[in-house]
Amino acid sequence: MVDAVSTSQAGSRLNAGSQMLASNFETFLLLLTAQLKNQDPLSPVDSNQFTSQLTQMAGVEQQLLTNDLLTALLEQSGGGGMANAANYIGRDATAAWEAVKFQDGQATWSYELASNAGQVTVEVLNGNGDVVWSGQPDGKSEGVHDFTWNGQTKAGGQVAEGGVYTLRVTAASTGGSRIDSQVLVRGRVTGVELYNGQPYLTIGRSVVPLSNVIALDEPGPTPTPPLPDDDDDESLLAQVVSALNPFN
Repeated sequence: MVDAVSTSQAGSRLNAGSQMLASNFETFLLLLTAQLKNQDPLSPVDSNQFTSQLTQMAGVEQQLLTNDLLTALLEQSGGGGMANAANYIGRDATAAWEAVKFQDGQATWSYELASNAGQVTVEVLNGNGDVVWSGQPDGKSEGVHDFTWNGQTKAGGQVAEGGVYTLRVTAASTGGSRIDSQVLVRGRVTGVELYNGQPYLTIGRSVVPLSNVIALDEPGPTPTPPLPDDDDDESLLAQVVSALNPFN
């Protein structure tokens, strides 16, 4: 299996490679200079061998330049990723992500079931991976369902505001067979930030890697308030005129 390499990891590897090449380059120059100083005047270095060494030196120098160019391209790629992610702001997004911030007395997730389930269990976990609450949600049919947790623990307590919690879903058919499921975060994209060279989106109360976004939608239209009828206009106008009449 080939592991993905992030921009920051690639940049650090290029920098390490450049330092090694630079060190080898300096060592090569020292050896070449020492060879020329100490060569036998009666048997000088063969011109073909000397040309070959100079060619190798030029190759090392070219490799250093190539690494510098690759590093610059990676930096530009990171900035481009930030600019591209900014285009998501204001759109409704769905991401495969489990972490949500508990705020204003609740934390909300969505979960998707691959087929109708006979039993579904959801567990809320804290930052240490401990289960603080578990229960049976209402949604058991195939598709996407929303789940909101009010912060109550299984011991009857209440969690503090500001903590980050994850959701775990386990589903099975009426016959006991496991059903595939995934936890989702859905909401409006309100911000973008760059972390270790990777763009992250702020979706509702979650900060999600851009690579985890699985769906985007245009935001729904803002409802237009109804216009007042003529009677209301006349009544409001009469009130304004009456308030400004000095003879009242």
